[in-house]
Amino acid sequence: METESEPYVRLATLRQLHQVVADLNTARSLADTLQTVADGVVAGLNYELACVNLVRPDGDLVVAAFAGSTAAEALITGRVGSRESWERRLSMGVAWGDLRFIPHTEGWVLIEDDVPQWHTEGPAPRFEDEWHPHDRLYAPMYASGSKRELLGVISVDRPRNGRHPGPWGQEALQMYASQSAIAISNARLRANMQRALVRLEREQQALRASEESFRQAFEYAPSGMAIAEMGGDQHGRLLRTNDALCRLLGRPASVMRRYSFADLVHPEDIGTLLRTSAEGGRAELRLGRRDGTYVWVSLRNSVVADTADGPRFLLTHVEDIEERKRHELQLAHRASHDALTGLPNSAELRSRLSARLCERPYAAQVEDDTPYPSPYGHEHGFGFDTAPPVSGPYDHHVHTVAPAGGDVDDGTKGLAVLFCDLDGFKSINDRFGHHTGDAVLIEVARRLTTGVRDGDTVARLGGDEFVVLADGLGAADAADLAVRLRNAIIPPIRVDGRAVRVGASFGIGWAECGMSVEEVLNSADQRMYIEKRSRAKVHRRAG
Repeated sequence: METESEPYVRLATLRQLHQVVADLNTARSLADTLQTVADGVVAGLNYELACVNLVRPDGDLVVAAFAGSTAAEALITGRVGSRESWERRLSMGVAWGDLRFIPHTEGWVLIEDDVPQWHTEGPAPRFEDEWHPHDRLYAPMYASGSKRELLGVISVDRPRNGRHPGPWGQEALQMYASQSAIAISNARLRANMQRALVRLEREQQALRASEESFRQAFEYAPSGMAIAEMGGDQHGRLLRTNDALCRLLGRPASVMRRYSFADLVHPEDIGTLLRTSAEGGRAELRLGRRDGTYVWVSLRNSVVADTADGPRFLLTHVEDIEERKRHELQLAHRASHDALTGLPNSAELRSRLSARLCERPYAAQVEDDTPYPSPYGHEHGFGFDTAPPVSGPYDHHVHTVAPAGGDVDDGTKGLAVLFCDLDGFKSINDRFGHHTGDAVLIEVARRLTTGVRDGDTVARLGGDEFVVLADGLGAADAADLAVRLRNAIIPPIRVDGRAVRVGASFGIGWAECGMSVEEVLNSADQRMYIEKRSRAKVHRRAG
């Protein structure tokens, strides 16, 4: 029997308490810890029955461990009691420190609540502190800290000495509940750490697998792949390239790391590259090969971002589109060039001419009748000595002007339009057939192209009509050019061992802002017919 005058009983109890607390620290899992808590009550604190009710994440309490009766364990283990019912029980009865004792005289009101419980029958108490089968004693377990979060409740029953615990027994149970709370918290922490470690290991395995998948997809991709640095002094430098890109550009990977795409791109495509690199997305441009040639590629960029530091790398997919681009350029060339001679056709001629003209004549007056001060070369909106004309859609357009009087050389340089019509070509077609006629047209086109400057345009308007656009010529320069071209056409042309000859009539017109394309061509055409009629018939016959 426990009494204040029996210190040896306290010492024996303390030794038992020390042992069961030591057992708490050896449990390997949360479930083992909970069962050890229940077993320790029976083994070390001299109660016949013990139940551990654990708080679940939703706040209710579940019977997580039981000791002392296999029948009672099978009856209530795993059952759940609501938090509301438990709060009610812990608020009533007698407070023994943190313990709550509800005597059988008050416990009858709890028989119908949802807290899992067991009942044993027995006689009424014979003396004041004798334990009754319906007495209830609870030891709440609180987490350490100022909030005293409830972790669970230990329920005990049937002390072996048959009496209510005295001050020493109450303190021992309270101390045990406190140590049990620490052990449960530690077990939960270990379980969380183990789960975290398992999850981290799985994530690392998944990351390694993902990295390996990316490496294989990158290295063995059939099209080019590259990773470039973003930001800093090395912005745009190639960090990694795959075999397909190295083969495409004829450069080994070790050499590719010395470059950025800006070093490899065609000079005309550098703006496209910079816009694409900054914004991500797709672009079509030319990259330089080791042999000095360029290949058309499609770049598709993806910015690889870091949540903390922002964009870090640029993943670039490089697809060889040389064949498609060559086909597109061939189609575009066919649409804008004559199939027979290879010269720009009528549509391309009109397009180039239209690009030089605006609708406002150079001689336009402002409200005070002050003309533009410069005769040639000024851009609208610049260089005015007097009030400039009202601004409009043609500001900053290089104005196209014509020499005064057309044929009079006043020193003005303009865009000359030479309309050429072959003399005697129809008779060649009639006498020798279209094959010979086509050969003549091809040779005439070659001679015209050879006789002009690199920046000039020679176009076939249709049939035996050609047009030459020559910029920056005065009236005398245009007349000299027409003579040189006529003299280049006159020499005999050999076709299938036969020499044939055609003449040529030239009309010189001038492109000038305020004129339409058709007006410019019609003007040159009319001058050509005037020149054709005025020349002697001998200069226009075919031989």
